[in-house]
Amino acid sequence: MSKLKVPPNEALYPVPVVLISCLNQETKKPNIITIAWCGVVCSKPPLLSVSIRPSRYSYKLIKDTGDFVVNIPSKNLAKKVDLCGIRSGKDIDKFKEFSLNPIPSSKIHSPMIKECPGNIECILRNVVSLGSHDMFIGEVVAFHVDEDITDGNGKIDYNKAGPFVYNHGEYWDLGKQIGYYGFSVK
Repeated sequence: MSKLKVPPNEALYPVPVVLISCLNQETKKPNIITIAWCGVVCSKPPLLSVSIRPSRYSYKLIKDTGDFVVNIPSKNLAKKVDLCGIRSGKDIDKFKEFSLNPIPSSKIHSPMIKECPGNIECILRNVVSLGSHDMFIGEVVAFHVDEDITDGNGKIDYNKAGPFVYNHGEYWDLGKQIGYYGFSVK
């Protein structure tokens, strides 16, 4: 089998799709931005990254408040996730327009999104200028998960959670589990 060489690009696939909620400090109005460039960057302390273009409305909000929430949507929210990514919070109230509910976070100012089964509260620790995007590095200060998607002991049942991913312009459902950490040596 031969390999086709293509120009360098950001074609890592799949990537998580998340809703970042933030707060306008002046008006106290919350906002949502859809992000697919999100990931874990450290485990101790727990750090996540989200990359955002400086021209985006949420960019300034996160810089001003110094916090944000990474909300993990389920696949039943795919249409709302897409809408939050193609409409600007400068023009509309995304919570109201897309029937989403902001709920208070436990440790930061930015609200969580009630309809998302997972919510990760982050304090902004660093902003790294990279080019077209800046990477916001947030320290995880709290994690919330809907009890009905857990096994009762806090372990997430991903079939119940219904996560989905972004593949270069397309949203994809996740298939079945094919292994687990360490299964190759057991």
